[in-house]
Order: sequence, then structure tokens, then C-alpha cells
Amino acid sequence: MTATRFVPRSFCGDSPTQPFATAEEAWFWFARCQIVRRQGARFAPLPGASVRPCDPDDIYRAAVSLKRKGLLGRRHLAVLGHFGVSGRPPDPRCPEEEVPARLWEQAIDRLTTVLQEKGIVA
Repeated sequence: MTATRFVPRSFCGDSPTQPFATAEEAWFWFARCQIVRRQGARFAPLPGASVRPCDPDDIYRAAVSLKRKGLLGRRHLAVLGHFGVSGRPPDPRCPEEEVPARLWEQAIDRLTTVLQEKGIVA
């Protein structure tokens, strides 16, 4: 009798994975994945698409872990969420985005450390 498998099968199989260049790139990828999930899309491998070394949920869990440790606050997560959905980072030259830009940089810096340890960011 075979054992029941509780872990979903990976899409990547034997394909080499390509880590993200930056945590910012990983965050925007996560945000896009969340948008299409809400629209009802299912994940399936696309021919010719680069295979990522993680699931979108891994990036979410990294952010939540930083929140639990007190390294990210509510405002950090709000800025990540707002500008992640917008698809662009806040512009520090714009007076109304000066504070969000500072929070964004702090959050991305802290995410970079965690995501590099996991091999998600190069």
C-alpha cells in the first residue's frame, strides 16, 4: 500500500529554477499572483516560462514571519500591499509618497534577508 501524499506536486519537475534578482521583484510577482488568484486563475506551468524557486505563498509567509517577529509593522504591510497591487514602488520624490517610500525600503530590505536565506532571491 502506498503512503498518502500531503504535499502538492511541484510544477518545476526537473526544470532548473531561476531565483528573483531582488526582493522587490519577488514581491511584485507575489502581488500579481494574488490578483490573478482572486480572479479565479489556477497555477499551471507555461511553456518557456522561467520556473521560480518558490510558491507565491512562500513570499507571503516570509512577510508574515517578519511581522510576527516585530520586524515589519502594520504600516509596512499596508505599503507593501498598496504598491504591490499598483505594480510600482512608491516615488520618494513625490511629497505624499515620501513616508511610504521609506517604509517600502525598510520592508524590502528586511524581506531581502529572509528571501536570500531561502534561496528565493539571488
